[in-house]
Amino acid sequence: MIYIENKKRKLERIQTQYPGADILDITSRSELAYAKLLSPFYPHGNIPIPFTPNAYAMCVEGIWQGLKVFESCDIDISMFANDTMRDLKRTARRFGQPLGHRKGIYGKELLNYFDARMQIYLPSYKWVLDNVPRVHALIERITERAKGHDIILLDYNTNDDYRDLSSPMSHAGLVKLYIEGKYPSPEDNVQPLTEEEVEARKLAKKQGKNKNNRKQQTLF
Repeated sequence: MIYIENKKRKLERIQTQYPGADILDITSRSELAYAKLLSPFYPHGNIPIPFTPNAYAMCVEGIWQGLKVFESCDIDISMFANDTMRDLKRTARRFGQPLGHRKGIYGKELLNYFDARMQIYLPSYKWVLDNVPRVHALIERITERAKGHDIILLDYNTNDDYRDLSSPMSHAGLVKLYIEGKYPSPEDNVQPLTEEEVEARKLAKKQGKNKNNRKQQTLF
């Protein structure tokens, strides 16, 4: 099985909850060079920019941030060439209220957050999983290992439901969906979770954590 946990969580707690599991940090700050390949910040290069023929970016995060439109700032094409894994965030604090994501560099249409996630972020990350040889080889290794072992993927975000707009999507969650053959498609007829569904999901997660904590207490 594959599980998603927060990178900031204490390693000892994760090891106690998942005894014997493999733990793999796939963030841009991973100590393992090969694990960084799965970060959306990693500069693989030649990643097609959605809705923009013959235009490419260094990393997935550069596409996501570059196509953002704010009150005081339109898209930022410099994001597409950023290969440093740093300075890729464009925030409301600096540029004002976000208005949406432009549908392509030269597009007139602005996509809302959910549509942008479905039509820009998810396809861009899937392109990397499908087409970058080193990434695909790593996915195959994780897939094979997961057949007989629990694997914990560490990420700063743990939202593994692409329909949940209450927090950023976990790329570790996308890796899990990809391996399980459940990676979403822009053509899927899905809607974002309602506020009620988001709250129910949070409650279920909290109850699950409490249950795990009770189990851990019985080990001592």
